[in-house]
Amino acid sequence: MINKLPYDILPSGGVASLNWTPDQQAYAFRRRAEIDPVRKIGNGRNASPMPIALHQISPRWTWKGESMDVDCYLKQERVSGVIVLKDGHVLLERYGLGRTAEDLWDTQSVTKSIAGILVGAAIQDGYIEGVGEAVTKYIPELKGSAYDDVTIRQLLTMTSGVKWVEDYTDDAKSDDSKMFMPATAPMVNGVDPVVRYMRRLSRATNPGATFQYKGGDSELAAKLVSNAVGMSLSEYLSIKIWKPFGMDRSAYWMVNPAGQEYGSTGISMTLRDYARIGQFMLGGGKVGGVQVLPWEWLADATSAQEAFSVATESGATGYGYYWWIGKDFFMANGYAGQRIVVYPEDKTVIAVNSAWEQPNRPEHSPALTAFIEALHAAAVTHTPSLARIEPNRGGQR
Repeated sequence: MINKLPYDILPSGGVASLNWTPDQQAYAFRRRAEIDPVRKIGNGRNASPMPIALHQISPRWTWKGESMDVDCYLKQERVSGVIVLKDGHVLLERYGLGRTAEDLWDTQSVTKSIAGILVGAAIQDGYIEGVGEAVTKYIPELKGSAYDDVTIRQLLTMTSGVKWVEDYTDDAKSDDSKMFMPATAPMVNGVDPVVRYMRRLSRATNPGATFQYKGGDSELAAKLVSNAVGMSLSEYLSIKIWKPFGMDRSAYWMVNPAGQEYGSTGISMTLRDYARIGQFMLGGGKVGGVQVLPWEWLADATSAQEAFSVATESGATGYGYYWWIGKDFFMANGYAGQRIVVYPEDKTVIAVNSAWEQPNRPEHSPALTAFIEALHAAAVTHTPSLARIEPNRGGQR
């Protein structure tokens, strides 16, 4: 079912949320399903437990000469939620900006990482043979375009070679914004509007030659999976993860005018379910002993397929399959301060949601990185203790 409620308090055009003020973000990021067309990702009857450690962490750190703590950071950086898991136990869970544990929050580009997970699931299920296959096999409308000879792996590693401009400050210049603008014509001759835009693009480099971050590649990955599995991505995600893994609440996924889920943005979920995505990846892509993701695929997805000569402000030194790769972590990263960070060796997952002002100031990302590093350090040195089980908050919602 697709739901849509009208709204008149928020600016639209291009990627609408990029034009929202911080106060509009704080309101709308937790109400995305009331603002845009969405499809429900149904959960099961019972949420998987998240035991709460009796002794919680409360780190302090120094940032640009200033002593920081969690309260100070949450207020200063407009954080709506932060959660830290170690060995599956909650060491810290806090909320801000009027948000509660029940509220969903817009994932922004964290959606890319989840869309990538569904590519792996489709391979495991036999709907897709492997990442070496041609994109045009699953999206034949792209034949004769710059996506000829581009493989699924090159979509996942952002190395398609297609010419692209991603500019969050200028809708008129940014392909990431213009891609969403054909919204007045849901389908033309049966072609999805996003696919129609993407097939008009030219080629900048040979496929596989150069990493360039582009939302369009992840949009096509989403379309490719839904074509392959023969169902909506929301239904497939519900079947593969949301229900069997015991997600806290039903989630919602934005859809384009053709009813196709966006691959670059648009999932809304609770903070605890952000953390559960990290736990799913940390646990080897398994649900109840069932392998959802191929082992080899998962290893490639969470290791650097593309290496960077200089680390990003988030500490990433490479890129996997829509996951950013650091020295000891892999990460899903979204606009305005959305992040899931997984430390495999330490069995630690950290999720943060924020509402940074627009355009994002350059100091936001390194400040968030310092915050996450302080949380990680505190989690690693945390002394294991007994835990209490949080009452089940899940169910058919």
